[in-house]
Parts: sequence; C-alpha cells; structure tokens
Amino acid sequence: MFKISKFFVLGFVGVLFVMCNKSDQSKNDKETILKGTTTLYVDETLTPIIEDQVAVFESKYDAKIKLVSKSESELVVSLVKEKSGIAILSRNLTLNENKIFEQKKITPKITKFATDAIAFISNKSNKDTLIELKSVIEFMQGKLNPKIKGLVFDNPNSSTVRFMSELAKINAIPEKGVYSFKTNEEVIKFVAKNEGMIGVIGLNWLTQPMPEMQEFVGKVNVLSVKGLKSNNYYFPSQNNIAEGKYPLARDLYIINAQGFSGLGMGFASFVAGDIGQRIILKSGLLPVTMPGRKINIRNEINNDKK
Repeated sequence: MFKISKFFVLGFVGVLFVMCNKSDQSKNDKETILKGTTTLYVDETLTPIIEDQVAVFESKYDAKIKLVSKSESELVVSLVKEKSGIAILSRNLTLNENKIFEQKKITPKITKFATDAIAFISNKSNKDTLIELKSVIEFMQGKLNPKIKGLVFDNPNSSTVRFMSELAKINAIPEKGVYSFKTNEEVIKFVAKNEGMIGVIGLNWLTQPMPEMQEFVGKVNVLSVKGLKSNNYYFPSQNNIAEGKYPLARDLYIINAQGFSGLGMGFASFVAGDIGQRIILKSGLLPVTMPGRKINIRNEINNDKK
C-alpha cells in the first residue's frame, strides 16, 4: 500500500510539473516581438503620430496594442509602477527613474525615433505671426507683455509645461495669465475661439490633425519663433527642425521596459525601421534616419513615335 501511494504521489507531482511548464510556456507564447497583446503609454502631445504607427504595425502583424494617452508625469508614474511596460516620451529617463528599473532588474531599451517640436499658436484674427521666445519665457516668469494676453497649456503635468518651465528656470507656473486644460485638443479649440491667447502644444497636432480637429486647426495661426540666440524668426517646419534653426525642437524616444522579447522590441524596431521612418517623414516630423528612395533606371529609351 505504501508503494502504491508513493508512486501515486510521484506521478501526481510529475503531472503538476508538466502542467505548470505548459502554463508558463502558454504565457510566453501569448506575446512575441510580432504577436500578442500589450499596452503602450504615450505622451498625449505625441498621440497622433503614434496612433498612425500602431495602426500600420497592427495591419502587418498579429498584434494588438492598446494606446493609453497621459500627461508626461502621469505616464512616468504608470510606467515605473508596472511590472514591465512600454512608453513614448519626449525625453530620456532620468537617473532616478533608471535606478527604479535597476531595482526591478530591468534594463530599459531606449530607441530614439524622431524629432518633434513645441509650437505656439494664436487665433486667426491675430495678424502678427511672429513671437520671441524671450517674451514667452519672461511671461512665464511673471513679467507682463502687451502682446500676450495669456499662455494656454495642455496639462499642468505635461511635457510642454516641463520643457517651457526648464527654459524659464521656474519651479511652478504663475497663477495669473497662464492656463492649462487636459489635452492638446482643448488648447487648440480654446485658442481658435479666443483672441489674444497663445497656445503651447505639440507640433504633431498641427501637422497631422485628426478629422474632427481640422476645422479648429484652420482657425489658428502657427507662429514663427525667434530663439534666444537668434536674430531671425523660424517656422516649425521639417526643414528648420532638421537644420537646427527652430529653437523648440525635442527628441522622441520609445522606452521599452518590458524586460523580455515582447511587442516592445518589435514595435521599436518597426518605428525605427524604413516603414516607421516613412510614417514620421510624412507626418511632418523629422525622422532619425531618412528613408531611401528607389529609382528605376531603364537601359533603353524608346524614342519611336506612334
């Protein structure tokens, strides 16, 4: 009886071991670099271009990526709290953020994939389409300016607020004259309806507006900006960003902190590859690598007249 019980126990343990292995293998099989389901956190100022990238990626592979748009601060909190994750940021990780991942024994893979810009917009009724960066910085420092009725940001925790606050060297935005909503869409709509206000948004919302936003984008002017060390005003065009003339350019990164070979790796490779970079180029932003063009050369030219 003892022998039967012993064999039974050993057999039962063996079955459990096999079942656990199959269960673990099943979990691993659910997500590869080109297959499965995952969540991607994206800086709200960059949502349009990432939506396009995800749509094309999903059309080519057996993958489903759930996009979650958040302000930069909220996004980083979500990323570091997750066991693993993927995020799109307009900056690299800080030393403190990297230390958190070190504690999780994860080394985030960072992929720079484009250069974006922060743009200033005004109501279409405003005929002056030029603005000095110095004036905006001084306004954020609490110095009034007759040309600026107010500055409008997307979110107090956004990457645009952080970027401009760092330029102005302030720890908090002024309580008077500086306003914030929740999204870039709200900023565009507000400026389109209110004269004298200057909106501060991600360039991608202007170069690639969503269908429902095209009407409002048509009612605002995109301003040319004079940098702190420049005598000229530059429009946030692809060419001016490429030549380093536009003063509010910023690099964009994919932060892959999954810790395994999952969709984060596949999506980053796709965006940094030929198709992804062509999508960036078409959007009006600056790709990291310029996609090549194929030129067909014919050996013979038929000059026969019909």
